[in-house]
Amino acid sequence: MEPPPPQSPRDEHPHTHSHSSTSIPTTGTCCKCGGATTHAPPSQSPTSWPDLSSPPAYRPIRAPALNLPPNNTQAIILTPVPQSQEVPTITPPFHFQIPSKKITSPDDIRKFHDSPTSKNFLGFIVALSESIRGRKISDPCHESATVSNIVFIIENLSLWVDQIPPVQQSSRYGNISYRNWHERLTENAESFMLQFLPEDLKSSTIDIVPYFTDSFGNSSRIDYGTGHETNFAAWLYCLARMGIIKEEDYQAVVARVFVKYLDLMRKLQLVYCLEPAGSHGVWGLDDYHFLPFIFGSSQLIDHKYMKPKSIHNEDILDNFSSEYMYLSCIGFIKKVKKGPFAEHSPLLDDISAVPNWKKVNSGMLKMYKAEVLEKVPIMQHFLFGWLIKWE
Repeated sequence: MEPPPPQSPRDEHPHTHSHSSTSIPTTGTCCKCGGATTHAPPSQSPTSWPDLSSPPAYRPIRAPALNLPPNNTQAIILTPVPQSQEVPTITPPFHFQIPSKKITSPDDIRKFHDSPTSKNFLGFIVALSESIRGRKISDPCHESATVSNIVFIIENLSLWVDQIPPVQQSSRYGNISYRNWHERLTENAESFMLQFLPEDLKSSTIDIVPYFTDSFGNSSRIDYGTGHETNFAAWLYCLARMGIIKEEDYQAVVARVFVKYLDLMRKLQLVYCLEPAGSHGVWGLDDYHFLPFIFGSSQLIDHKYMKPKSIHNEDILDNFSSEYMYLSCIGFIKKVKKGPFAEHSPLLDDISAVPNWKKVNSGMLKMYKAEVLEKVPIMQHFLFGWLIKWE
C-alpha cells in the first residue's frame, strides 16, 4: 500500500475561516477556495524585500527580443534616426600614427559619442546604406580602380583559406589553422595597401593596417563578431577620409567590396569554426554580423512585392538571396541553425512583423548605434589614430 502524498504546509491546518457575507467588509481571498474572507492578506511591499535576496530575473519563453532593460529599449525607440554625413577629407601636412585603444569605461563611450568623429563615422555608415537603397547587388554601378583592387585583395584572402585547410582537432570551435591564415594576412597587409595607395599617402599604412588586420577576427581567441566588422567599416572610413574612396564609389563599396567581405567571413566562420565574439546568443540579432542587415534592409525599401514578412517564404529566400543581403543573412542563419526560426532568432522573427523596410532600416541604424557603438565590451577594442581621432 502506497503512503499518502505529503501534505503542503497549508494542508496541515483545517479549513476553518468564516467567509464574509455582504454585510461584512472583506479584506482578503481564501487561498483554498477563492472565496472572500475577513482575514487580512499578508502585507507585501513590491519594492522591498527585507531579509530576502532580490527576486530572480525572470525571462519569459518569448521575452522581448532585445536583450535590454526596458528603459534602454525605450531609449532606442525614442532616439532620432542617424543621418548621413559627408566625410571630411584630410589635407597636408599628414601626421599618420599607429592607432591605439582608448575606450575602457562608459564615460569613455559617452565622450566618444559626443565627439564629431563618432557622429561622422556613423554618418558614413548611413551614407553607405543610402547608396544601396532600392538596388540589387548585381545592378551596374561605378567601379573605380581602388574598388577593383580591394575586391581583388579579398578574393586573394579567400583563396588562402583553400590553401590552409583546417586540421583535425577535438574542440568544436576555433580551428587552429585559422592562426596560420591570419598570420599570412598580417604579413601581407601592408603590401596590399600599397597596391592602391597614391605616393603621397603611402605613409598612411601605419594608421590603416591595424584596422584592416583586425577586420577578420582575433587570431588568439579564434573568434569574430560585430567589433571586427566595425573595424572593417572603420578601415573603409579611413580610405574615405583620405579621398581614396569617394561618394560615387559608395554603391560599389557596398555591392562589391562589402558583399565580398561578407562571403569571405562566412567562409572563415564555416571552415575554421570561428567562435562568435561576445554574442548575445538567441537574444541577439546575429552571432557574427550587423551591417548586412542595415544595408540589406535599405536595398528592399519600397520593393513592390517583398515585405519584412517575406523572410518566412523559402521560395523567396532561394531565388533572391543572391541579390539582397538581408535575405542572404536569413538564408545563412537558417542553414547553420536548427529548429524553429522563432526560437533560435526571436529578434529577427519579431522584426519580420514590422510593416515596411524603411522602418526596419531606421530601427537597425538606431540599434547599431546603441548595441554596437555604445557597448564597452565591443568598443574597448576600437582603435584611434590620426584618421579616426580620439577627441
